[in-house]
Parts: sequence; C-alpha cells; structure tokens
Amino acid sequence: MLEIRELETGYGKKQVLFGLSLDVCGGEIVALIGPNGAGKSTVLKAVCGLIPAWKGEIRFDGDITNGCTPAQNVARGITFAPQGSRVFADLTVMENLEIGGFQLPRNELKSRIAQMFQLFPVLKERVRQDAGRLSGGEQQMLALARALVPNPKLLMLDEPSLGLSPNLVATVFRKISEINRETGVTTLIVEQKVREVLDVCTRVYSIKLGTLAFEGAPAELRDNRAKLRQLFL
Repeated sequence: MLEIRELETGYGKKQVLFGLSLDVCGGEIVALIGPNGAGKSTVLKAVCGLIPAWKGEIRFDGDITNGCTPAQNVARGITFAPQGSRVFADLTVMENLEIGGFQLPRNELKSRIAQMFQLFPVLKERVRQDAGRLSGGEQQMLALARALVPNPKLLMLDEPSLGLSPNLVATVFRKISEINRETGVTTLIVEQKVREVLDVCTRVYSIKLGTLAFEGAPAELRDNRAKLRQLFL
C-alpha cells in the first residue's frame, strides 16, 4: 500500500532523513520506533504532504504522491493524527468529527460519524461537549475517531500515548488493535512506548539518525533488551 524509496527530506536547510526506504502492506499495523530526533515523525509528515520530499519517491496504492497536498492525500485515503494538540479544544466533539470529514458529502459524513459513535461510545455521550473539557484518554479517542471519519485506507498515528497515564495507554493501544481488526484499516504508528506498541504491531522499523536501523517482526525485539538498547543509544 505504501512504498517509500530513498527518501531524503528535512526542515529548512536541516536534513533529517537520509535515503530512507520502507513498505507498509494492506491490513498491517506497522510501528516506527527509535530515539527522539531520529526522524520518525518526519516520515509521517512527508507521507501526508506536510513537508516535501527532497529526493526519493513516495507511492501510495501504486501512485507517486510526491508533491501532493495534505487535502489531496486525505482524498486518496491517507489520514494523520499528530502528536500534541490532538483536538480543537474550543469546538464540540461533533464539530471535531465534522472537520475530519470535511471532504465527504453530508449523508456520508452523517453515516461515518454514526459508525464512530459505535466504535467510541464515550464520544456519543459527550457529543455536545467542548473537546477541551474531555479527559486525556477521551481526547485521544476523539483524535482517532476524527482521523477515521474519512474512512481512510492508511491511518497514521504520531505518539498516541503521549501524555497519558499507563492505564490510558493500555486502553488506547487496545482500541488501535480493535480498530485494525474490525475495520481492516492499515495503520502506521510512531511511538516511544516501545513494549506496548510491539504488542499490537505486525512489523516494526527502527530509525536512527535518519536512516533505517532495523526491520523485522516485533518478537525479534520484544525479548531482546540488548538489541533495543543498541537501537536507542
């Protein structure tokens, strides 16, 4: 579904990725791990069109997407839930969801939001509440739901555990696994909670200093503390 070949990009004059190549197949949950500043989030931003590829090629469903805008990529089936400010705090839960489906016809948007309420019942209970008044876990669920409203083929998540308590982290990862299982949406996750993400992903890549340091099955890292230390030092 997603093919990245020899990708080079960065910010301003600072290069962050150096010839990075990776693949994500349909139906997978793929994790991107590595130390802070390695370039993990930069991969997601390049794929969704927030930053341009300087060199290399990004293909989605066989089509080259270099130069596509984020809106064009959403229309293709790529959505992105960034880290940090996950929701529009001054808008209601419903308004946040409607923003997620801004490209959909009204009837389809209504149907997709109804499906989100089935996946995330707590959001239906809070539908008229300002998103900023939700708990941290509820805000993360809203961010996930908003990214799912357009019915994406590829869902990209940047540190969905950020700022959450251990109990909420476990809840979020259970929900990510449930969404993948029930909807089949392909998922690419950047995450610092390594052990938690290894429990839900089907394959894992590790990035270090903007290059690929590891590719393989999560079991290869889950029980290998020495290898994990090597990847993060």
